[in-house]
Amino acid sequence: MIEWLAGFDPRTLLAGFAVLGVLLALPLELAALARLRRAQWLRGTFFLVLGGAMLLGATLAGFVAASLYGYGRLTHEQLAASATAQQLGERHYALTLALPDTPPRRFELRGDEWQIEARLLKWRGMGNLAGFDTVYRLERLAGRYSDLDMERSAPRSIHGLAERDAPDLWALVKRYHAWLPFADALYGSAAYVPLADGAAYRVSVSASGLIIRPTNEAAQRAVGAWR
Repeated sequence: MIEWLAGFDPRTLLAGFAVLGVLLALPLELAALARLRRAQWLRGTFFLVLGGAMLLGATLAGFVAASLYGYGRLTHEQLAASATAQQLGERHYALTLALPDTPPRRFELRGDEWQIEARLLKWRGMGNLAGFDTVYRLERLAGRYSDLDMERSAPRSIHGLAERDAPDLWALVKRYHAWLPFADALYGSAAYVPLADGAAYRVSVSASGLIIRPTNEAAQRAVGAWR
């Protein structure tokens, strides 16, 4: 049974649980109303509470499923983004960031380096057995100064990368962690490399976090001379 469930995307599985919960709860609620009309208070209350519990569980499963659609499944190290830098001025760059299956986006950054951040959510126990992989979501892109004094006083540049339309799974798990036994760890990961004209990089993500690797000579020279 568990191996069969593991074949499903966790988002599909949770959505299925939500639909099943609603389908089971509605007859119970109708039965409860019928018994309460006939003054069968004990049975009516029992069916009412049971149906309400199923509806609550279905709502929670649906909420988590909707939230997971904002995250990518992570089963091994995989491509999260590719980036190319173009110098516009002194410590001023345009970074073109391309996520898989997403049109490239252009961001202006100030600094000597660029940094990308992500959120990761790992599952435990039955969550892993049911096929719930580690999931991630890219969160921020920022410019970074190598000099600490400049980092404190020079112009900063920070851009959001996450879609905000769906419910926030991170906030849900953080707030109700004690009631969600499948959730294991929530943590942030960040990586940064030098900015250089024409430098191209590949951003990968694994269960341990983000990794940035140079993919052309300009990036390799920048990383090789980095101090």
